[in-house]
Amino acid sequence: MPQLDPAPWFYIMVISWLVFITLIPPKVLAHPVHNEPSSQSTEKPMTDSWNWPW
Repeated sequence: MPQLDPAPWFYIMVISWLVFITLIPPKVLAHPVHNEPSSQSTEKPMTDSWNWPW
């Protein structure tokens, strides 16, 4: 049963992970971040009660 022989499949797995590790991260990190996180202010916003017209 050739599928139980790990020699060719292990080599293919190692090569494919090396390709993923070397090619994919630079392409992903090259994209700009559109929504950069900003620090939140410590003061609470003013919450006014609603004046309902009825």
